[in-house]
Amino acid sequence: MEVLKKLPEMDLTDNETGCCPRFHPEKWHDQIMNLENYQFVKVFTKSMLHMPLNMGKVFSKTMNEITAAGADVKDKYLILSRDLSAWKAEHYFLVEKEVQGLENTKLSGDFFTSVYEGEFKEMPTWMKDLKEKTNGKGLETDDFMAFYTTCPKCAKHYGKNYVVLFTKIKKDKN
Repeated sequence: MEVLKKLPEMDLTDNETGCCPRFHPEKWHDQIMNLENYQFVKVFTKSMLHMPLNMGKVFSKTMNEITAAGADVKDKYLILSRDLSAWKAEHYFLVEKEVQGLENTKLSGDFFTSVYEGEFKEMPTWMKDLKEKTNGKGLETDDFMAFYTTCPKCAKHYGKNYVVLFTKIKKDKN
């Protein structure tokens, strides 16, 4: 499979809600993407048994800081989320440049992606499916992150709740 060095562009103007743009899954489904050349800021949220408690507040504050720093990416967006435990999650916001006052980081490696649609309670099933897909392609994977493509209100408006799962591909040790 070809490794994509660029994230798919998004038409941020295809936006009926004034919040989240319409998501087009075909560009993201069953791809290998390299994230080495992208800058992110990392923030954390609190959870209770994997249910986010302060996500809205943390995301709003983070987005305001990114915008104030002029670090918005103009033709795409990506926020990758990963549960660290039942009580805490980390989130990686794609940015154009480093943002003072936030933890700036990069993600290394290639990631296999697959798009799923449905309720968040399906996440364990989706993760199992993604693991089986990657193993079937002879790829060994490590860890999962989710790109929730729309907020719950926009998912309801568009009638689809797309989630892109990213799994890091382990490099061959030979």
